[in-house]
Amino acid sequence: MNNIEHSLDMAANIRGAFAVALVDFDSGMTLGSRGGSPEFDLDVAAPGNSDVVRTKLEVMQKLGLRETIEDILITLDTQYHLIRIIHGTGEENLFFYLVLNRAQANLAMARRDLRVIEQQFTMGNGPSVPRPTAAQDQSYFPANQR
Repeated sequence: MNNIEHSLDMAANIRGAFAVALVDFDSGMTLGSRGGSPEFDLDVAAPGNSDVVRTKLEVMQKLGLRETIEDILITLDTQYHLIRIIHGTGEENLFFYLVLNRAQANLAMARRDLRVIEQQFTMGNGPSVPRPTAAQDQSYFPANQR
């Protein structure tokens, strides 16, 4: 199993996970994903959050902040959207995008789990193969379970 697939599988198993993607925020390209639904189009949401990351980085630069983004949290009525920047791969333009069901998720544990997944991803030398097929994307979130 390649590094992208393994990392996405691990993130998909975080309690309350509804959708997860690995995204290049420079291009907005999704390198792999799991989950989503007809009501939540991950192919729109994941690259759309590239704008969030780029904008935050621009503001930090304008403010002269010499820090790195650990994660960005967007809290909705029924969901948490967690953006975790991937550091240490030599390619500092990737992030994990994790969507959680608020009623099922433990935010602190999800943040911890995603940090561990990011660390394992970087130790595995980052992305290693092309995006999984659509059939693989849907297999981790059966409609009758979520």
